[in-house]
Amino acid sequence: MADIAHAAEQMALILSQNGMQKATARVLSALLFAEADSVTAPDLAEQLAISSGSVSGALKMLSTVGLIERVPAPGSRREHYRLREGAWAVLMSTQNTVVQTMFEAADEGMAAAGPDSPATHRLTEMRDFYGFMFRELPALVERWQAGRPPRRTARPEPRQN
Repeated sequence: MADIAHAAEQMALILSQNGMQKATARVLSALLFAEADSVTAPDLAEQLAISSGSVSGALKMLSTVGLIERVPAPGSRREHYRLREGAWAVLMSTQNTVVQTMFEAADEGMAAAGPDSPATHRLTEMRDFYGFMFRELPALVERWQAGRPPRRTARPEPRQN
């Protein structure tokens, strides 16, 4: 169990070092490493020793970007959360909206800066990059989904001799 806790904290550290808020990184990591199918917000707050407000904000952000979902838990009055099936593809698909916004911002900046401006040179590279990403991301996600193996179970199936 200590190895799993250490791995989860390492994952959270890597996520936070790469721009994710620390509480959000720890909640995502806890959901990734959870033994249960779903977890409640109070359980996360207790496990991670962080405030319920921090957990709530993290859950809202993770839900907004499509990484987690609320799930029914028969017999429980609390809301349960789990990592969404296909979460990473959903995340990248939603990133295409961000990519398009960045493309449009660069295009508008170029128009404002004028054709001979050093800013236009920099913004052209930005626009071209985001244009490329906007065209390529959907096909990349589709290829990943098409080649994705069937969902793996937590335990390997016994071999038949």
